[in-house]
Amino acid sequence: MAQDTTVQRIAFWSIFIGMTVLALKYGAYHVTGSVALYSDALESIVNVVAAMAAWWAIRVSYKPADQNHPFGHHKAEYFSAVLEGVLIVVAALLILREVWIAWETPRNLAQPWLGLAINGGASIINAFWASLLISRGRKHKSPALLADGKHIMTDVVTSAGVFAGLVGAVLTGWTILDPILAIVVALNILWQGWNVIGNSVQGLMDMGVATEETMRIRDVISANAGGALEVHDLKTRIAGRVTFIEFHLVVDASMSVGDAHIICDRIENALMQNIPDASVVIHVEPDDEAKLPIGTAAIPFA
Repeated sequence: MAQDTTVQRIAFWSIFIGMTVLALKYGAYHVTGSVALYSDALESIVNVVAAMAAWWAIRVSYKPADQNHPFGHHKAEYFSAVLEGVLIVVAALLILREVWIAWETPRNLAQPWLGLAINGGASIINAFWASLLISRGRKHKSPALLADGKHIMTDVVTSAGVFAGLVGAVLTGWTILDPILAIVVALNILWQGWNVIGNSVQGLMDMGVATEETMRIRDVISANAGGALEVHDLKTRIAGRVTFIEFHLVVDASMSVGDAHIICDRIENALMQNIPDASVVIHVEPDDEAKLPIGTAAIPFA
């Protein structure tokens, strides 16, 4: 319950942080007329909408399992991340449209230093918040927070490039740098949007855990499967913050149901201690279902 409250609170505050940064960046564009700063502000609109979607998705993901969703609502966060990726792509296309207009009608920057100062302040806020979202997203295994944090961090890098480029444009008088920078921003966030969508689709496709995590799961099972003969058909999948683990456990055919259940409980408890939010399913089989010769190893994996 504490984790539920923490993640939802972070997602809720992300909306207000996004609105603050949007107001600052739009103010920077308003005082300068820079198409590069306009593109930066447009991406912040995406951040606000994405933060709202993430907050909604996180609230849904923490709902308990029900009759229609017996495995829970954990995947709701992936839909938020996909939406964010789509919005990023839309923002990039709108930026390219503005670039085309600026290219045909070059603009002189008004009050560039004031605009850059405002934009720089917004970027500092974004950098702090993106770092927090990424760290908390990893800690709580929240795809929505992680996607939001990575997107905002890309926004920070983009803003730094825009800042440096516009300083050069002001000092040299090369106004052409303004639309060129906006093109770089658009291409950068297009790439980021593609990555966000790709990662979220993998989650919706029941992607298994990483190889290192699989080896850790195998080690935990082996260390706590005393009394069993074999473990095989280990399968994993990730749904938001939950890791689903299932496998077949071979025991002596003469073993009682109670004794087999004790082994299963021991393995399940160990996995849940080592893998946060693990959901474990163990299928017990008699020794004639073994896939390797009995005695080959203590707990061989097939």
